[in-house]
Amino acid sequence: MRQVKRAPLMSRRALLAGAGASLALQTGAATAFAAGRMLMQTVPGKPPGPEFALPDLDGNEVRFSEHRGRVVFVNFWATWCPPCRTEIPSMERAWQNLRDSGVAMLAIHVGGGGDRIWEFLAEFNVTFPVLIDQSSAVSKAWQTIGLPTTYIADSEGRKVLRAIGGREWDDPDLIAKILAVRG
Repeated sequence: MRQVKRAPLMSRRALLAGAGASLALQTGAATAFAAGRMLMQTVPGKPPGPEFALPDLDGNEVRFSEHRGRVVFVNFWATWCPPCRTEIPSMERAWQNLRDSGVAMLAIHVGGGGDRIWEFLAEFNVTFPVLIDQSSAVSKAWQTIGLPTTYIADSEGRKVLRAIGGREWDDPDLIAKILAVRG
């Protein structure tokens, strides 16, 4: 009996990685992926960011409208989200670069609250404002698709840029894009 030589089977991981690379090439995102980062997308029509009033970690109410006249970095995240955990240190580094340039940063924890958030943030020495969206109502109003999701709102409170998934927020290209929103 003659033996048939079979091609080696491709693992699911290799298949998915190849499909992802193919999709990236087809969508023109190859440059961003090759550089090890993903950029932000323009939000069509620049819709207004829905108003909210949420407590910060000290229980003080913070309103989105308090930041009119400034570019606002609005990040939706959760302690249980691995990509959120990965991007938090780069958000802190970005905050150190942006805070003196007229940009506000609001990190909105989605669902739950309490000690788990404090422990999580203490691990990373977070100094940017963190708000609590316990009911997830604000996340839904802002049309958050997954976590993390970040919106950049212009000085009029309109959503102009969006990033779904984790980013290295201190990347110079991302910092420049955020600062360019100031006009």
